[in-house]
Amino acid sequence: MEPILVIGGGLAGCEAAWQIARRGGKFLLYEMKPETFSSAHRSPLLAELVCSNSLKSESLENASGILKEELSQLDSLILKVAKETRVPAGESLAVDREFFSKRITEILGRLDGVEIIRKEIKTIPQDGISIIATGPLTSHALSNEIQKLTEAGHLFFYDAISPIVTRESIDFSKTFRASRYGKGGDDYLNCPIDREGYYQFVEALNQAEKVSLKDFERRYLFEGCLPVEEIAGRGKDTLAFGPLRPVGLIDPKTQRQPFAVVQLRQENEFGTLFNLVGFQTRLKQGEQGRVFRMIPGLERAEFVRWGSVHRNTFIDSPRILMPSLQLKNQPDLFFAGQITGVEGYMESTAMGLLAGINGFRKSIGKHPVIPPSTTAIGALVNHIGYSPVVPFQPMNINLGLFPPLEKKVKTRDRKIRIRERALKDLEEWKEREGV
Repeated sequence: MEPILVIGGGLAGCEAAWQIARRGGKFLLYEMKPETFSSAHRSPLLAELVCSNSLKSESLENASGILKEELSQLDSLILKVAKETRVPAGESLAVDREFFSKRITEILGRLDGVEIIRKEIKTIPQDGISIIATGPLTSHALSNEIQKLTEAGHLFFYDAISPIVTRESIDFSKTFRASRYGKGGDDYLNCPIDREGYYQFVEALNQAEKVSLKDFERRYLFEGCLPVEEIAGRGKDTLAFGPLRPVGLIDPKTQRQPFAVVQLRQENEFGTLFNLVGFQTRLKQGEQGRVFRMIPGLERAEFVRWGSVHRNTFIDSPRILMPSLQLKNQPDLFFAGQITGVEGYMESTAMGLLAGINGFRKSIGKHPVIPPSTTAIGALVNHIGYSPVVPFQPMNINLGLFPPLEKKVKTRDRKIRIRERALKDLEEWKEREGV
C-alpha cells in the first residue's frame, strides 16, 4: 500500500493522519515548519494553536458540544489530546497550548510505518492519494498552485464576513419582506430605521471598540467590502447612501420609504439563518452584540457568527468539491480543514477526520462515506458542499446548519431533539458504513 500524502501539520492534517494510521494505513505528513514559518506561526511543533487556546463549549446544549461528542465517538486524536491537556475554563474546553502541541507531535512521531517530513510543498502531487490541509495561512507558492488547479479567479485571501443571526431570534413584527423596486420578490427581510434611530446607530458605531489588525492582516481594504464602521466614519450620512440605503423599499406599515434600512438575507436552504447584508466589521464581538441589537427587529438577536475582516484562504467548495471532500476533477486529491470553508478548531478537525477516513477508504478500494446532514459533521459537509450563498462564505458549526425538525417544538426541546437525532443518526451511519 502506497502511503497517503498529508500536506499540512495543523489540526486537520494531524487528525487526517491519525485516522489513516488507526485504520492500518501509512502516511507521509509534510509540515513546512521549521524550514519555513508563516507570519502567524511561532512553534516548530505540530498542531500549533495560533489564536485562542479555547476549543469552545463542551455542553451538549449547543452545536459545538454536539460536534465534540461526534468527534469523540469517531476517536478523534485532537479531541482526545485536548482533554488530556485541558486547563480550567468553565464549560469550555481550553488547553495548555504548548503541552497540547507537544503531545500531538509525540503521538504521531511514534507511529510505525509513517514519516513526518519537514519541508514546504510548493506543487500539488499528481500521483497517488493526497490530502491538502494547509489552513488559512497556506504558503504563497502552494496557494498559486491551488488557484491554477481549481481554476479559481482567486482564493479569498482577504475575507470580509457579515454577522449571522437565527431566524427565531428576529422580531418579525418590526420588519417587512421586500426587494428593492419589487425585483426578486420578497427575498430580503428589511429592518426599517427612523431618522433619530439612524443617527444614534451611527454614533454608536463610531464609538465602538474595534479589533486591531494583526501583522499578517495589514493590507488595504477593498472598497467593495469595507467594514461598516469604516463607512460610518467617513460621514454621518454615508451608511444611508451605502448598505443602509432605503431606495426602492416601501414599508407596508407606513406606506412610505424608511429613512434607512438594514437588510437581512437568508443564509441557508432551511431559512433558519439570516445574514446582515453589508455588515462586515472589525468591531469586537461584545460591541457587535451591543450595537447591532440597536437595529429594529434585532433587539434579542442570537448571533451564530460574528462579523470580521481578516486574512483567510479557502476554496469555492460548493463548486469544486464532492461532499466526500474529493476534488471533482481529481478524485485522488482531498481537501481538509479550514481551507474547505469551515471556521474553528473543532470544525477544521472534523474535516480532517472525514478526509482521513475517505482517503484511506479510497486507498483500499472502498467507496467514500458522508455523514448524514442531521449530524454536526454532516451539517458542516452540507454547508461546504451545497451552500447557496454566492460568493461562498466560511461557517462554524451552529444549530442553524442542521435540517429543521419535522415538528416545531420549544427552543429548549429543539436543542435536545437536534442533539438526540444527531447522535442517533451518527451511530446508525457508523454501523451501516463500517466506519
